[in-house]
Amino acid sequence: MEINFIYIFILALTGIGVGFATGILGVGGGFILAPVQFFLLQSLGIDTDTAIRVAFGTSLAVMLPTAISGAYTHHKNSCVIIKPAIYLGFAGFFGGIFGGYIATHTPGDVLRILFGILIFFVVIQFLKYNNPTGAGKKILDIYHLFFYGFLAGICSGLLGIGGGIVLVPIMVILLRFSMIEAVGTSTAVIILTSLGGILAYSINGIGISGLPEYSVGYINLLQFAVLAGFSIPMARLGANMAQKLPENYLRYLFSAILIYIALKMLGFFDFFRIPL
Repeated sequence: MEINFIYIFILALTGIGVGFATGILGVGGGFILAPVQFFLLQSLGIDTDTAIRVAFGTSLAVMLPTAISGAYTHHKNSCVIIKPAIYLGFAGFFGGIFGGYIATHTPGDVLRILFGILIFFVVIQFLKYNNPTGAGKKILDIYHLFFYGFLAGICSGLLGIGGGIVLVPIMVILLRFSMIEAVGTSTAVIILTSLGGILAYSINGIGISGLPEYSVGYINLLQFAVLAGFSIPMARLGANMAQKLPENYLRYLFSAILIYIALKMLGFFDFFRIPL
């Protein structure tokens, strides 16, 4: 794997975008991290299955410190609901391990298509919802929280995402959180969902041939260092910015980014030869 300035530069820009997205939208940034790393690794000659798994595993590794940074700032701004965050995160940790194990035994093209389809489903449900202010009593019983946390964890491990693209709509639509509460709480939950996936990808990737240099299992330490170095400070900036934006703006920004990434992962732009 030949490393060059453009490779590092793209990773640095990606880290900036991911950190900001984590802080402002309560998502792990995997919807940005995974595709960028996947396409970079493929351009360096890494085969599809290995590239997608390294992209997912490294994405989760980057999310851990980035989510800690964003969650700390959200907590200072009183936007993390502690009890549901603990329940969701506990279940999400085990879901992340399970999802990561499945991903390391699933063909790369299948994972890529699943990723794109999942994002489209989430964004459609999110845009259809007409009450983003979280009016009404929150649903905080332990069974709902464990179920949705485990579901988000599976998605996190299976698709290299923090789980926020699933959790934020669930918390807003089904659990009746306000958008800013969902963003803050989701950022805290991502700490545990990503940790479960990290364990799965690092252990199941040990001894695999064809991995890029500086890899521990399916986690590439070089990409991790560059991405995390830029994403961690940006997560705090994004978390502070989230306090200043109307909730509808957050919802539409969240949806627009997801639509783009879904189209990219499903090969829409390549099919129509659109250079995006």
